[in-house]
Amino acid sequence: MNNTKAIVLGGVIGGVMTALVYTFLLPSGSTNVESAQSDENQPLYWVAPMDPNYRRDEPGKSPMGMDLIPVFEDSTGGDEGPGTIKISPNVVNNLGVRTAAVQRRSLHVPIRTVGYVQYNEDTLIHIHPRVEGWVDRLHVKATGEYVKKGDPLYSLYSPELVNAQEELLIAMRRGNDDLIAAARSRLDALQMPSEAIQSLMSTKKVRQTITFSAPQTGFVDNLNIREGFFIKPGTTLMSIGALDEVWVDAEIFERQSAQVTVGLPVTMTSEFLPGKEWEGEVDYVYPTLEQSTRTLRVRLRFKNEDYALKPNMFAQVTIHSDFDTANVLVPSEAVIRTGTQNRVVLAFGGGQFKSIAVDVGRVVDDFTEITTGLVDGDQIVTSAHFLLDSESSISSDFKRMEGPDEMPSSVFTQATITDVMPSHNMITVNHGAINEWNWPEMTMDFTVANHVDLKNLKEGMLTHIEIRKENDGQYVVTTVHVIDEADTQGASGESVWIEASVNSVMASHNMLNLDHGVIEEWEWPAMTMDFFISENIDLSQIEAGMTLHVEITKSGDSDYLITTIHVKSSNDESTQSATVTGTINTIDLEARVVNISRDAIPKWDRPAATLDFSIDDVIDIKQFKVGDQITFTFEVAEDSFKMVNVESENHDAAMDHSNHGGAHE
Repeated sequence: MNNTKAIVLGGVIGGVMTALVYTFLLPSGSTNVESAQSDENQPLYWVAPMDPNYRRDEPGKSPMGMDLIPVFEDSTGGDEGPGTIKISPNVVNNLGVRTAAVQRRSLHVPIRTVGYVQYNEDTLIHIHPRVEGWVDRLHVKATGEYVKKGDPLYSLYSPELVNAQEELLIAMRRGNDDLIAAARSRLDALQMPSEAIQSLMSTKKVRQTITFSAPQTGFVDNLNIREGFFIKPGTTLMSIGALDEVWVDAEIFERQSAQVTVGLPVTMTSEFLPGKEWEGEVDYVYPTLEQSTRTLRVRLRFKNEDYALKPNMFAQVTIHSDFDTANVLVPSEAVIRTGTQNRVVLAFGGGQFKSIAVDVGRVVDDFTEITTGLVDGDQIVTSAHFLLDSESSISSDFKRMEGPDEMPSSVFTQATITDVMPSHNMITVNHGAINEWNWPEMTMDFTVANHVDLKNLKEGMLTHIEIRKENDGQYVVTTVHVIDEADTQGASGESVWIEASVNSVMASHNMLNLDHGVIEEWEWPAMTMDFFISENIDLSQIEAGMTLHVEITKSGDSDYLITTIHVKSSNDESTQSATVTGTINTIDLEARVVNISRDAIPKWDRPAATLDFSIDDVIDIKQFKVGDQITFTFEVAEDSFKMVNVESENHDAAMDHSNHGGAHE
């Protein structure tokens, strides 16, 4: 009985558990998968891992055989321009990304040098006798002895002083005021102390020895006498210098001389007293440089109340120089230095970063001056910026402070074809340096415009190609000129290729008047010139206003001949158009703007997208309704989209406008 109950109970429990599994696990799991798939962002396009110019509307393989990578809307960056990357917050945290604000302030430029402590020569006194005689007694026994003002220094026996005293007494006995004044003046001139003169006049007794006292408080230096010495006028007996304030003589390099002015603050340290710092100022800048060392002497002044600084001490000094103008400063660790360029990584917030080029000025301690590229308040990355820079550099234009029109939208360059991929509408070329875009010489894959015929292109061909930068940052080859033997027959001498504009065609003289740019190879500036044309060139298709790519050959000392002409692609127009089908989402009658979800545009390699289109004045916007599916033609000019022709599939009447009929492609 108990066994039966156990079996029944076990079956019930098992059934309940099975029901729970099917009820909660399986349905819930499938629902979550479906929800995740529905909520997942759809890729905008697929791109080759090693070539961002190779894009497709569906998964597949790159020309190198690698799987294409999907690119989603949230991974394309914001509106900060090419090269902007977006990283999720957890990745930013894992990378250890740190940022700092760009500061605009005076650049503190410390000048570090060494100096030697000296007496303040404004308070240094040298003791000299004005009479000859013998040192009867020396009250100061050693150099460095501290004396106060009025303390006795030495006693002197001088026959000359004895005679001068007697002359004063004789004049006093005679009562001649003139003689008394003359005799006293002579004693003053011989530096006899005034106390001794007053004692002489009151006691009427001549002193055989006269004691001379210290004229100021200080330390005795250069003690050159001893008791019994015979001294003469001009002999330096000793010096007394005050150390309440000292001078420090320092030398700076010639290039730093413009940064140092009188009054600049100075700090000083010395190894004999670690941790102690003295503050002073620049007292004097000497007018001449030392010829042998090409250095400039600078005199510094420091307070020394505790007498810790002693003459001839060695010290390290720092002159604090501040430039008057405010400078843009960043931490030095934020600057990425390469052989040809200096870059920093901007942080826009929300996980968006972009690598930009900057010009670097002075580097002082932990800060670097940025002359161009940044403004006050910018946020830059100071840690993990090398990883961010490597990712952003793939598509970055490295520009920020310049407008988009400052760089040409298309350039001509000489290139060698290394591979032709007709199935992908691409070519691989090895091109030379493109200075207009700051590109070095390299090998790249390019998408080719639809009007360019790839059938006649082969590996190894030498060509001149026109590369155009599209609005989405892609680079497309729009013109291919093959350079064959006929192109180079006339180039028997030195030749260069250059872009030029036609001013006039002189077919009867077989000449062209051209505006050309700088020709660095020949050190030519940009100018307007007449050129003779090679006989094998047909001028019938050349018109004034055309932009050409020409080969100029130097055949002699002064003969310059155009030997090859390549006409620039006519597709390089400011306005492009396309016809596409889409569904109307919203209508703004006042602004004449319609939001449309359009289909893909194969000729531009554009995926389907939802965009705002402005409506041309000739189109009746009131005929539109939300939900209408229409076929329309729009123009792209200056990054704006304008609908110029439309045919509604939900209306009986077509809205055809003949004045825009040429816009259909």
